[in-house]
Amino acid sequence: MIDINLIINDPDLILAKLASRGYMLDVNLITKLHEERKSLINSKESIAAKKNKLNDKFKGAKSEDEKNLIKIESQKLEKSILENKNLLEKKEQDLKDIVLEIPNIPSKETPIGTDESFNKVSKSFGSLKKSDVEHSSLLSKTGLLDFELGGSITKTRFVVMKGQIAKLHRALVTYMLNTHTEINNYIEYNVPYIVNKDSLIGTGQLPKFEEDLFKIQDTELYLIPTAEVPLTNIYRNKILNESDLPLKLVAHTPCFRSEAGSYGKDTKGIIRQHQFEKIELVQIVKPEMADEALESITCHAESIMEALEIPYQRVLLSTGDLGFSSSKTNDIEAWFPSQNTYREISSCSSFTDFQSRRLNIKYREMDSKKKSYVYTLNGSGLAVGRTMAALIENHTDGSIISIPTVLQDLTGFKTIKL
Repeated sequence: MIDINLIINDPDLILAKLASRGYMLDVNLITKLHEERKSLINSKESIAAKKNKLNDKFKGAKSEDEKNLIKIESQKLEKSILENKNLLEKKEQDLKDIVLEIPNIPSKETPIGTDESFNKVSKSFGSLKKSDVEHSSLLSKTGLLDFELGGSITKTRFVVMKGQIAKLHRALVTYMLNTHTEINNYIEYNVPYIVNKDSLIGTGQLPKFEEDLFKIQDTELYLIPTAEVPLTNIYRNKILNESDLPLKLVAHTPCFRSEAGSYGKDTKGIIRQHQFEKIELVQIVKPEMADEALESITCHAESIMEALEIPYQRVLLSTGDLGFSSSKTNDIEAWFPSQNTYREISSCSSFTDFQSRRLNIKYREMDSKKKSYVYTLNGSGLAVGRTMAALIENHTDGSIISIPTVLQDLTGFKTIKL
């Protein structure tokens, strides 16, 4: 949620920034609601002042008739107070409903453009291999990946893994978690896989993206689309000390996404599934540390790719490709030889105070004791299924899959024979 004062104080600037990401802001409506809200607050204060004067007058009243007249007047004011309270709550909710639908303001560094063609590659790693060997076809023949069984158990875009592939998947999870906790100094959490509506509103998935979520019938509960949701919500309505920052959190969870509107898009193999596993990195920092934190999260994710010897590129997303809550995003894209292209394997984003305003997460500054909103950031470190798919395609000749050295103690084997 963006600071409404930014809209009120500099509407032209905010209008232009949001327009650069394809969002047309109705400044007049927001200004109108804001002024109406302010007027109701002024009325509330005026009525409260009159009520206080009546209380003082009642204390000094010398006759019962005078007291009764004051009581009648006081009852009228009580009625006005209640009416004002209801109107104010309605106006505040109307304003909040609109502001919750407004995306974050792009950073100065975010390239301006209408779509992904305006994204900028800022780094690349590894030599690009060309091959017709596609991971799902390769492993379906061996039975190590079974899409038909996944479909019969659930529906399409679910998969069953077994044997050495299931163990490779588990090894990747362990390696990623060990790296982020033992080397990169994140604190590991085990969090719920089901969250409430407020948690999703807080991180920006609701109200805009409800169709992308799996909702539990007859409840206001949802399966998590990412561990970002429960991790960030750990600090909802908290006031932190400046000395507590930065906070670095990591969790391994399954993620559940309906992938509404993605029919026919990147659906081959295990690249886009309804259920997948991910290692999520979250940092909560002071505003002036946000740029450094985004670089560190991106580098932490990239270090996994480099250790696994998977070619990748870092891409700075343009305004037209930016996620709803993000101000600035680095995508890490793995090379898929069978497709002769890169596919996103991690998004590392700075949300500024967009989430912390929704979640009411503040910190107390050490010197002034002033309370300010924290900045939140997150990134995948990494998406496990996509990482495994990229690993397989980049480490196979069609007859064996070579296991990267850093995983061999965890898998207990150096190759998978096909």
